[in-house]
Amino acid sequence: MVKLAVQNKAPSLNVLGANDRIGVAVVGLTWCNGFGQNHLFGIHEKATENNTRIVAACDVFSRYRRWGVQRANLRESQVYADYRRLLERSDVDAVVVATHEPLHANTTIDALDAGKHVYCEKPLTRYLGEAFQVYDKVKSTGRVFQLGAATCSAGAWQKCAKLIQAGKIGTPVWGQGYYCRNSIGGEWNYLIDPEATPENIDWEKWLGPVQPRVPFSAEHFCRWNKYYRYSTGLLGVLASSRLHALMLATGNLEFPRRVNCVSTHNLHSDLTTPRTPERDVPEHVQFLSEFPSGLLLTITCSSVNGRSPGFAIYGHKATLIAGSAGERLDLVPEKEFDREIEPQEFNGLQPEDIRFHEKNWFDCIRSGKAPNANIDLAIRAQTVLSLAEMADRLKITCLFDEKTRRIIDGAGNVIAPITYGTLDAS
Repeated sequence: MVKLAVQNKAPSLNVLGANDRIGVAVVGLTWCNGFGQNHLFGIHEKATENNTRIVAACDVFSRYRRWGVQRANLRESQVYADYRRLLERSDVDAVVVATHEPLHANTTIDALDAGKHVYCEKPLTRYLGEAFQVYDKVKSTGRVFQLGAATCSAGAWQKCAKLIQAGKIGTPVWGQGYYCRNSIGGEWNYLIDPEATPENIDWEKWLGPVQPRVPFSAEHFCRWNKYYRYSTGLLGVLASSRLHALMLATGNLEFPRRVNCVSTHNLHSDLTTPRTPERDVPEHVQFLSEFPSGLLLTITCSSVNGRSPGFAIYGHKATLIAGSAGERLDLVPEKEFDREIEPQEFNGLQPEDIRFHEKNWFDCIRSGKAPNANIDLAIRAQTVLSLAEMADRLKITCLFDEKTRRIIDGAGNVIAPITYGTLDAS
């Protein structure tokens, strides 16, 4: 386990001075493939405030290479179809990886090897094996890594960690989170871009490590979150942000000891949109994770009902209830301990904000401190998410040995982690 204070240790390499301008490159600009447009636009708009500048961008889709030129005042020579060319630039200090999930690992590892700091969108990787490759590379290079879970820079979760470490709720017992919404036409059934053709998209580069190889599909390109070969669906896109925040809030980072997960796909919401293929991934999912300290965390995600249970961490002596954007926090004592613990309300806290999260990364590049969603948090949360996917798809309980990184089922059998090509839909 890692106490939260450990996150403030400085890496030993490539720390910029406080006044140095940071040159940033964004990999992945297609709107349906990630948050790249948001990052490029936001970092460009905040360039003076953060003392940064966009110096390069990359996308496999020609339309969005043109978009990058227009929105960030880049020259055509600064926009690439192959991210590896971008990494050769000496003016690139930091790289934002905002592609779909299969490209996260290789792009991040190559950027770290090129001496760049990395901000990688959530989830960390598509599969667990490559997540540990990223973790090991961050540790060996000492570069500053931030995962794109902007919830981790919200004030409520930071405050939770301090209160729990100070013993204000006693021993943490369990926590809950959610990300629920209702998509009548089926979640992620984006409009198919009319320019999404084999002539405009480098399909082989976009597939990356995906196995088995599949022929070009505009449906897959524009709606990739629906398909297991590219995405964990609700677990990776929605649950990821909530899980990172809850794990950060405990003030004590642990790998999971046991994970269970169940999901449903009974509404067939895709069928309400004409000529739309059905998804592989679930419409509703819930997982439960047990940690060595005895803490249990559960998260529910839905794309077919928007009612939500709220965010809370329950301790033996008191409960912490957080606002949906991390903007407030209530400390509510258990009646048996109300003479020992005073109820408290914390309002006006920093809400979840992707610009604030980016700034935290830039500040840490200059100071050498670890950012709010650093690699120690990211690898532990990714282990939970990957085990949850395995538990659901293989219909097993997943036990994890952090020393050996082995996955074991309830009968004591070692289970190979799933990866590209392991299952029919992967």
